Amino acid sequence: MAKTNFGQAAKSYARSRNDIPVSFFESLNLRGISFEGKKIADIGSGTGALTRKLKLRKADVIGVDPSVEMLDEAVRINLARFEAIPYWHGTAEDTGLEPNHFDMVTVSRAWHWFNREAALKEMKRILKPMGKLIITDSGFLPGSMAVEAAFELLESHLGQNLKPAGSKAESRQRINGFPVEWFAEWQENGFELRDFYKLDYEVMFSTEEWVDRIMSLSYLAGAPAEKKEDISSVLLKKLHTQFGANASHTIPHACHVCILETF
Repeated sequence: MAKTNFGQAAKSYARSRNDIPVSFFESLNLRGISFEGKKIADIGSGTGALTRKLKLRKADVIGVDPSVEMLDEAVRINLARFEAIPYWHGTAEDTGLEPNHFDMVTVSRAWHWFNREAALKEMKRILKPMGKLIITDSGFLPGSMAVEAAFELLESHLGQNLKPAGSKAESRQRINGFPVEWFAEWQENGFELRDFYKLDYEVMFSTEEWVDRIMSLSYLAGAPAEKKEDISSVLLKKLHTQFGANASHTIPHACHVCILETF
């Protein structure tokens, strides 16, 4: 699979991808999953959106990401907030972390970018026996006027039918947004499915924030800076014209959660 350079979008990620809902943590608590005192590796941590929320819930957490730019942004946020969260340069397939050390591994919005079989072997290596792997995928839903306006413009500028990100593009059938083949892969690699569910939530954006969110999409991660600046400028103007300069946009989102356990 071709690699996507998310480092170019590090600041957009940090600004616009902090929408993990409180209901996500509440749903895990209801299922008997607590983070306090647990050793957790947050793999594909990016700029640390989930990592910070785990730390807030008193987890002993480390963030791991292959992008130096993403990690630099996470550390910058650490310093700005006087937080002391460790971040580590590594991949899902080769984390460089200690074996049999972690109670949980979390993966948010990243599983579709991994070499999945190699990642599963690595996660089983670093997890303690009966350790948990929590995979989440969340994003905005189609249908709202602001989403449709943004995607009309993206398609006109990129000249293509926009495909799902990463390995999702290879799948013909999904369950709650997850490709069906993932479930068999998890089982074959020693991870038992314990729970799988969907949470609906909404996020409010100003027009400028919504443009920032769109500019963080994987479709644009490898685009030249000049092209991204052009798309951003045209989209901002389009939204101001369509909705007014001071509009806000309530965008429906969904979060899919899969809880697995080693056996």
